[in-house]
Amino acid sequence: MAAAAKTAKKPAPRENPLADFVWVATDKRGKTIKGEMAAKSANFVKSELRKQGMTPGTIKPKPKPLFGSAGKTVGPADITFFSRQMATMMASGVPMVQSLEILANGQKNPKFAQLLKSLRDDVAGGSAFSEALKAHPMQFNELYRNLVKAGEGAGVLDTVLDTLATYLERIEALKGKIKKALFYPASVLAVGLIVSLILLMYVIPQFKSTFASFGADLPAFTLMYVSASDFMLGNWWWMLMVAGGAGFAFLLTYRRSMNVQRTVDRLMLKVPVVGQILHQSAISRFARTLALTFKAGVPLVEALDTVAGATGSIIYDEAVAKVRDEVAVGYALNLAMKQASLFPPMVVQMVGIGEESGALDSMLFKVAEYYEQEVNNAVDTLTSLMEPFIISVLGVIVGGMVIAMYLPIFKLGQAI
Repeated sequence: MAAAAKTAKKPAPRENPLADFVWVATDKRGKTIKGEMAAKSANFVKSELRKQGMTPGTIKPKPKPLFGSAGKTVGPADITFFSRQMATMMASGVPMVQSLEILANGQKNPKFAQLLKSLRDDVAGGSAFSEALKAHPMQFNELYRNLVKAGEGAGVLDTVLDTLATYLERIEALKGKIKKALFYPASVLAVGLIVSLILLMYVIPQFKSTFASFGADLPAFTLMYVSASDFMLGNWWWMLMVAGGAGFAFLLTYRRSMNVQRTVDRLMLKVPVVGQILHQSAISRFARTLALTFKAGVPLVEALDTVAGATGSIIYDEAVAKVRDEVAVGYALNLAMKQASLFPPMVVQMVGIGEESGALDSMLFKVAEYYEQEVNNAVDTLTSLMEPFIISVLGVIVGGMVIAMYLPIFKLGQAI
């Protein structure tokens, strides 16, 4: 009996995972055809080829890449495309395992293809799709996995995947707007700094030696830049070390210290125009994420728990976490948001109307669309405001150096 009990406790052996095979076969007309197929064994491939009216030839496992899973990383654009394609194929009645296989074979990114094959093997082995996604938390975050699980439970997985694709497109477009607003002035100022360094370290020393040979006294304005050039030429190595060390120390501290991240985030939210864009972006992401999870059937407290890491701002994430705690003990969502003192009155009022009318998800989607448009307008405004500012800064920095170099020319005639 004991032996029988031990035998009963042994788990059933898991089926062999699918492997990729490359095959060569001949069709009825004698034409040689090549292809790939995912199967449990080479014999299974032969059987499938014979069913299709072909005579199997060489069948062997697909060779692995020479350098392993070389290729670019799996990014948000890949996940968005995957979600949209999966939704389309599942809505058309294509089985999930076959859908994953089709997408894996059509991928040019080896890493993403390997990820999809892993999902295919897990699903073919009996795992739910949401469970298979847990093995790849870097690519499929908690929000994605929770919504997929809700879609599986409600039998509307194709609809949820299509909604997720739209959500990811909107979020990435919003991130792109923020990056555009910050990258343009930073890149132009960086170019100005590089040009200034080149002038200080290579051009001004040449002017200095040229005018020194004529014995002319340099103007005070020119001497200021000459002194700066001499200082940089004599101390550039330790200046570079200090700047690099300070930058590395700041990044290291920023990654490890939540207090530093919170301080930087709070300061960024107070910067004129840029802070307004970050506020509007955080509110938009909060509203869209909460609307999406609530519409999918996730309970409000659990939805807020997911949203409390998806706003893109530590200050807003902590505010949402406080709202979640207050909703969990019985507060209405709009009252909890009002006490957070971070959400605009219009947002609080629209959430209150949505709660009273039973259309919270619809109201949140409207809030998200409104603030996304506000971000677009603010980015355009920032660009138009920054252009004259950047031109003025570059004019003062670079133009000042040019003037300093050409001032002595007016005295050169007197020296000769």
